[in-house]
Amino acid sequence: MEEVIKIRGGKRLNGTVTISGSKNSTVALIPAAALGSEKVTIYGVPQISDVEALVELLEELGVQVTRPDAETLIIDPSTMEDRPLVSAAVQKLRASYYFMGALLGKYGRAQIKNPGGCHLGPRPIDLHLKGFQALGASVDYADDCTVLVAPPEGLKGARIFLDISSVGATINIMMAAVFAKGRTVIENAAREPEIIDIATLLNKMGARIHGMGTSTLVIDGVESLKGCMHEIIPDRIEAATYILIGAAMADDMWIRNVIPQHLDAILSKLREIGVNYDFTGDSVHIYGNDHSKPFRPTDITTKPYPGFATDVQQPFTTLLTRSRGVSSVTEEIYVERFKHCPELEKMGADILVKIPSAYITGPTFLHGAKVTATDLRCGAALVIAGLMADGETEIHEIKHIDRGYDKLDAKLRALGADIRREFVED
Repeated sequence: MEEVIKIRGGKRLNGTVTISGSKNSTVALIPAAALGSEKVTIYGVPQISDVEALVELLEELGVQVTRPDAETLIIDPSTMEDRPLVSAAVQKLRASYYFMGALLGKYGRAQIKNPGGCHLGPRPIDLHLKGFQALGASVDYADDCTVLVAPPEGLKGARIFLDISSVGATINIMMAAVFAKGRTVIENAAREPEIIDIATLLNKMGARIHGMGTSTLVIDGVESLKGCMHEIIPDRIEAATYILIGAAMADDMWIRNVIPQHLDAILSKLREIGVNYDFTGDSVHIYGNDHSKPFRPTDITTKPYPGFATDVQQPFTTLLTRSRGVSSVTEEIYVERFKHCPELEKMGADILVKIPSAYITGPTFLHGAKVTATDLRCGAALVIAGLMADGETEIHEIKHIDRGYDKLDAKLRALGADIRREFVED
């Protein structure tokens, strides 16, 4: 038996949805918390399967993890041991690679099985490894594992230029450099809000990281890290997903616990195609949209932050099926990130994929179908399509959705959606 999500589309949505803590922050904050020697309390933890996998990895390392409530983790690394991470849990998510930087920084060595995660085309970790090598570590491979070893005198600060402004490489090198002797400078560092969040946690623990939010990060090595308390920033990708849901199906909807500045590129595109919204404080309000009237077409190109987020292009593609004329989406981060397009075509979308672009001709009216979430944000695109569609949509491989969306079906039901989980024959 397989668990699926079924959505009966066409229901108008109204009400308020509260955004959870950032998934992309959380998956790095958890390994970062293990760098210290005292308890770290993290608030606002989303209830997603990626968190469960990371907690499993912490426990394999001897770290004590407790949960006073559903959204709080207390991570106590005082009993942590230097062990290789070679279990199947490593391959449940790509973010397990953050243990490379954390373990290399803390113990001077790391052995970790190659990570898992969504299949979005080439996602090499060569920039991570080049950064570790610049700090003095050797890189080797054995039994489907990456093996990192610092020299006997330990890692040494260095000037590192990233050929690509990579979020994962920036975070991983930053974690490895926290204990390196001297100063590390990361040039062309990624500027995403999640990096600021991780650096803020590490600074609370006693690290000395400067330049967060700019393309130059400076890390002065320290001897040790202590405990702290930290609240995760809101999930800007989850926020964007619900904003798109509101644009597609809501009469009057509030999305709360949002940092609107994190969404500038997405919000400007929504204004461009004709969506009515405003924002105040930590909320976005969508209202007064005439859903009998098609949206205007637009052209989207994904870019590193503060540009248009690659994680949002798939769900935005669904909304563009309502635009009159031809819209285009060009992917500059993960050039093969178009597996959602054949699934949307099963539901009636008119999409031509010519990598690295997709061309959406509309308006087309979607109908229910059996579709498959091939990755996390493809799943979000199909959920939006199911809400928009005439009839019932059945989404398979929902494990991908559960990796990154906290209580998705419950939140949508509270807004008036007809959505449920069922077990069906494989």
